[in-house]
Amino acid sequence: MVLRGVRVVELAGLAPAPFCGMIFADFGANVVRIDRPNAPDIDRLGRGKRSIILDLKKPQGVGIVKKLCASADVLIEPYRRGVMEKMGLGPNILTKDNPRLIYARLTGYGQDGPFADMAGHDINYLSLTGMGQIVDANMVEGTAYTGSWVYSSQDISRLWGKSRGCNLLDSGAHFYNTYETKDGRYMAVGAFEPQFYYQMITLLGLDPDLVGQMDDFDSMKKVLEDKFKEKNQKEWTEVFYGKDACVTPVLTIEEAPHHPHNTYRGTFIPSSTNDGGQYEPRPAPYLSRTPGSVQERAAPLQMEERIAESFLTKYTKKGSDMTGKSPHNNKMEDQMVMPPPPPVFEDDFPSTHSCVFPINNTQAHVSSFSSLMK
Repeated sequence: MVLRGVRVVELAGLAPAPFCGMIFADFGANVVRIDRPNAPDIDRLGRGKRSIILDLKKPQGVGIVKKLCASADVLIEPYRRGVMEKMGLGPNILTKDNPRLIYARLTGYGQDGPFADMAGHDINYLSLTGMGQIVDANMVEGTAYTGSWVYSSQDISRLWGKSRGCNLLDSGAHFYNTYETKDGRYMAVGAFEPQFYYQMITLLGLDPDLVGQMDDFDSMKKVLEDKFKEKNQKEWTEVFYGKDACVTPVLTIEEAPHHPHNTYRGTFIPSSTNDGGQYEPRPAPYLSRTPGSVQERAAPLQMEERIAESFLTKYTKKGSDMTGKSPHNNKMEDQMVMPPPPPVFEDDFPSTHSCVFPINNTQAHVSSFSSLMK
């Protein structure tokens, strides 16, 4: 498979990081997931991965992650800004030991900007064969693949045990829904975790003891519906701005580019297709060394023929390929120089050791892993 030999360390988190790790595993990468002790078993995106239980609040666990990352190609981390640095696992430390490491940070709002610290719910690879292949992509399978977690978590009855529209994450729960405001606009509520729910209820001016998170959803919805209609969207936005309550305004397509967080991050750029003041998203994800950029406006249709003729003139010279070089030129400087492959991940962490195990197991012994790493 195309990513065979690529070694990935995934720090356990909710949907985005596990899904990213699953894609790597599906295409042949060797993915080792770092799980927290006594973490709830709600992840259903662990296929093809192996797991190690480590306590990253202890020096021993942090040291093991450092050793793993020293020979890994990719690290996937799902934490909010500053968490990895606080644990001594920031990019400045890990990339010092392994300059090749791709440090992938999956957050709700990015590493900077007004919302960077708020709660909220691209990796390059090299072709190893030197040959192209047909990529058969379609919208149905792409949508299904994106919904992998929904399909894989159907056995969690507390999430999907009821009919459509009555479950925790499909607008059935009062704490995961949208609510109309006094001016006919909307606020999005995603206060799934208890601490965020408590913050939301408190900022709404309600008594947390009287508005239980798992009480009757329908009656609680009515309470929140009435409450949100007491203020307009702008007022509620000011109440929840910068707070860990997972409550945000539902913006229009015209408003999104001008939101303070998006303007700080440069999330939107002036449209390359017109001069009418419209915006379009900038290339994502943001790469620290080689960020993408919009090079120029799209070429007018009437110029297509001239451009095609120019390309044909340049690249159809006898004995040349699309690089402009002779296909028979074997000089070293004309060839792609590949770095030597790192040690095989499986050999570093053989499955015979009790510390590394398939995701569907439930026990691991860190002491065994520590002795292996010495």
